[in-house]
Amino acid sequence: MASHNDLGRLGEVLAVSYLLVNKYVILERNWRFQKAEIDIIAQKDNQIIIVEVKTRNSAFFGDPQTFVTSEKIKLLVKAANQYLILNEIFLEARFDILAIIKNKNTEQISHFEDAFYHF
Repeated sequence: MASHNDLGRLGEVLAVSYLLVNKYVILERNWRFQKAEIDIIAQKDNQIIIVEVKTRNSAFFGDPQTFVTSEKIKLLVKAANQYLILNEIFLEARFDILAIIKNKNTEQISHFEDAFYHF
């Protein structure tokens, strides 16, 4: 398996740990709908949080959060809507990004709440 896949999986593990420490309840991991995948679906304070995790080994080519494209946002919104409908969830939803830089010298997690809005 490619090392970038391993880094992505490690980033998701770090993200889940971070969210749990911060009192989020993890509802789903890697939830799929059509071409979309939601990395983490969590709940906190009567909100559903759709979390996109972006992990890089450095910020040399840009901060991890800058790699969430408008196409990815459209897919996440569509998948999140389907998840809420299928599970009959009537709570407010928000979209967060967890940007992670992880290498042998660094482990940095930046949490962007309300990173983008559904439209």
